[in-house]
Amino acid sequence: MISVYHYMSVAAILFALGTFGVLTRRNAIVVFMCIELMLNSVNLTFIALSSHLQNMDGQVFVLFVMTVAAAEAAVGLALMIAFYRNRESIDVDQINMLKW
Repeated sequence: MISVYHYMSVAAILFALGTFGVLTRRNAIVVFMCIELMLNSVNLTFIALSSHLQNMDGQVFVLFVMTVAAAEAAVGLALMIAFYRNRESIDVDQINMLKW
């Protein structure tokens, strides 16, 4: 039987992979994908603990996190399109729009 510890270990691995991707990648789209991976690992933690504790609070919170993640993805994609139109690159090091 799969216990809550298995879910927590998978979530920790996913979160570590997402953190590694955010810290090492230069492409902004890959960085946003890694942030989404981190959010999904937190969602897995909430669902596992909610099921283990027989409480619905974690599952309700996951619904809100998924809503925020969808909005973040839409806004992030719009920003990446705007940066690409202005700079013709989505490299994180080249995005310095505040300096003009």
